Order: sequence, then C-alpha cells, then structure tokens
Amino acid sequence: MSQPFTISRLLKAPRQLVWDVYTQPQHLPHWFGPKGSNMPHSSLDFREGGTFHYCMRTEAGMELWGQWLIRSIEAPRRIVVLQHFSDPQGGVTRNPWNPVWPLYTQATTTLVEQGDQTLLTIEWSAYEASAEETAQFDAAHDSMNQGWSGNLDVLESYLSLLQA
Repeated sequence: MSQPFTISRLLKAPRQLVWDVYTQPQHLPHWFGPKGSNMPHSSLDFREGGTFHYCMRTEAGMELWGQWLIRSIEAPRRIVVLQHFSDPQGGVTRNPWNPVWPLYTQATTTLVEQGDQTLLTIEWSAYEASAEETAQFDAAHDSMNQGWSGNLDVLESYLSLLQA
C-alpha cells in the first residue's frame, strides 16, 4: 500500500475564494503548475464524473499533458480526483520521465476555514499500482514536496493578486 504524500499550506484567503480558484476554469491557468510553466490548453467539466484536461508547458518548452477524473465533490470543502498523464486527446499515457510511475494516482484536496484564512491540504497516493510503481511513488515524496511547494507559492501569489 502506498504511503500518501501530504502537503498543507495556510492560505491568506477565504475558503470560498480558494474553492473558486481551484474549481473554475478561468483561474486554473494562472496558478496550476510549477513555477515558470504556463498552461496553453485546459478544459474543465467540473462535476462528479467530469474531467479537467490540461497541457503544461515548461520553461524549456516541453509540453506535458494530464487529466483529472473527478470522483467526488463536497463544495466548498473537498475534491477527490484520479489523475493520469495523457495525450492531447485525453487518452491515458505513462509518465514521460518515469515509466515505472503509477498509471493513476488519487488526490484528495481539502479546504478548512481558519478564521479569514484557509488550510489547504492535498493527500496524494498511488492508485491500483503494482508494488514497483508504489515504491517509485513513495520514493518520490521529497521531489513532490519541492514541486507542490513551488505550485502553492504560485497559488498564494495569485490569491494575493485577486484580493489586492
């Protein structure tokens, strides 16, 4: 069984704003992805059974496609998604850098009000993965922490901009 990767950040924004920025298509290109990347394509059908299909372009110009399969929504508190790498048409593909990465991962994002701030927590784990894939996922927690920390920095900046 996979050891979940967990990261939390106390955001200086009300929960409803964080929820909107996390779930509305006009906001996602402004913050979703590592520092220095951009999102030249995204489509969001935000409902249980819906999808978020996106392309992130790195600073070096590499395009990386991914998709969320939205499993559960408890607005404005919790979202559960299955994630996978994809092709431009939304087909499931392997991680382009790591062929032993799990084909699917599951992420649960929770938003907890703390006064006028919001505690965002992401718990991410391998899903229906082999022992080798699970071990690969578990071994990558330090790298995931670095990547998600940078992504949450971008989210914080975007939230600050919206509240200015």
